[in-house]
Amino acid sequence: MTASPCHLLAADAGVTVQWLPHPIVGGRFPSPVPPGSGWPGDPATRRTVRACDAADVARLAGSASNVAVLDARISVCRACPRLVAWREVVACQKRAAFSDQPYWGRPGPGFGDPAPAILVVGLAPAAHGANRTGRMFTGDRSGDWLYAALHRAGHATLSTSTHAGDGQSLHGVRIVAAVRCAPPGNQPTGAERAACAPWLDRDLELAAPTLRSVLALGALAWDATLAAARRIGWTVPAAKPRFGHGAEAALTCPDRRVLRLVGSYHVSQQNTFTGRLTEPMLDAVLDRL
Repeated sequence: MTASPCHLLAADAGVTVQWLPHPIVGGRFPSPVPPGSGWPGDPATRRTVRACDAADVARLAGSASNVAVLDARISVCRACPRLVAWREVVACQKRAAFSDQPYWGRPGPGFGDPAPAILVVGLAPAAHGANRTGRMFTGDRSGDWLYAALHRAGHATLSTSTHAGDGQSLHGVRIVAAVRCAPPGNQPTGAERAACAPWLDRDLELAAPTLRSVLALGALAWDATLAAARRIGWTVPAAKPRFGHGAEAALTCPDRRVLRLVGSYHVSQQNTFTGRLTEPMLDAVLDRL
């Protein structure tokens, strides 16, 4: 296995890479976690093929025959050097509150029902959230809000999502992101968004037979979903629909089924702490899906 920036950083500093126990299942894992090493919910194996550039992403996403294969390939992607370096250095350096835990340090695969009625699209994993736990919107305040709302709506087994392996499961819902790696400053570049886009394209295609609506968390997820729908041949309004909390747009599949794209303010602390997004507002949007 090629040494990661995280492991090289530790070697340069004369530090031995720590193998730490998973908070739920125990065992011991290095940070970042190698594929196929027993992390709960890891969709990949040591033999899962890796994308090393944007062309690889397009090829491997397009040929993924099902959600399991897609998630495995996403979880080992190394197409964007800046994002790979950042996610792995964060996994090595960690936040003090989580210094006793191993960090996933890999792209965030989708999570939830493989045949969803609702697809939830976020922006990207959080550096100390999904980049730590390996599950979308898990281990941070944003996830606390989202999973609590999904539980109230009857889609989530638990009202919390703290770690992979905690017993959480979703019914009729799958959660994905426009960008699958934690970006510095929560700001992926245009090139990084473009390189990652085929993963979302394929998520929409695979979900289409059972899908009735897409929930876009934030303006970037809204724009990414509209662009993905166009790329895979869905009909979208000629005039770009404007994002807003509760905004709706019609997406027409090739079989003429009409799906609903619904917008919500993102469940970030910037929105929830200030009251821009409240629990009743989020519940109201979920009730419409």
